[in-house]
Amino acid sequence: QVDVTAMARLFGYVDVTDSGFIAAVLSIAFNPLFWNVVARWEHKTRALSRVFGSPHAACYCLGAVILMLNCVRSHCFTEAMKSQPKLEGLDCHWAYYSGLAILAVGTLFVISSFLALGFTGTFLGDYFGILMEAKVTSFPFNVLDNPMYWGSTAVYLGWSLM
Repeated sequence: QVDVTAMARLFGYVDVTDSGFIAAVLSIAFNPLFWNVVARWEHKTRALSRVFGSPHAACYCLGAVILMLNCVRSHCFTEAMKSQPKLEGLDCHWAYYSGLAILAVGTLFVISSFLALGFTGTFLGDYFGILMEAKVTSFPFNVLDNPMYWGSTAVYLGWSLM
């Protein structure tokens, strides 16, 4: 026998039938699937590099598409958060400011990762044959192994709390 009371309580706070929630879940799942499939396809075939005339142009175009998809994902996430039931315990100043602090730390990790890696380092340049001269070991990579992922997660957690 399985005790489902915890799951039943959780579904009291998450409306999984809401179209905004479904759009957010689909966009969250689609984005990494898309960029990993496209990057691996490029690595095997070099098709995008040929179409765009150079690996750099192809990488910049894929990066632009990824940025646009991330804007769509962020919009879907924000709309889903607006339409979902709210926990009464999080409707206070400490939750708001905790969320703001977590969001700020996440943003610091995301921006500093981008600055350390550059555009092609951030947006899958290695799949296009664009390699960095040396492994990046400066901040934030000397603090976390995957600061871009942890930072993005912190941004969405902070936004959720706010």
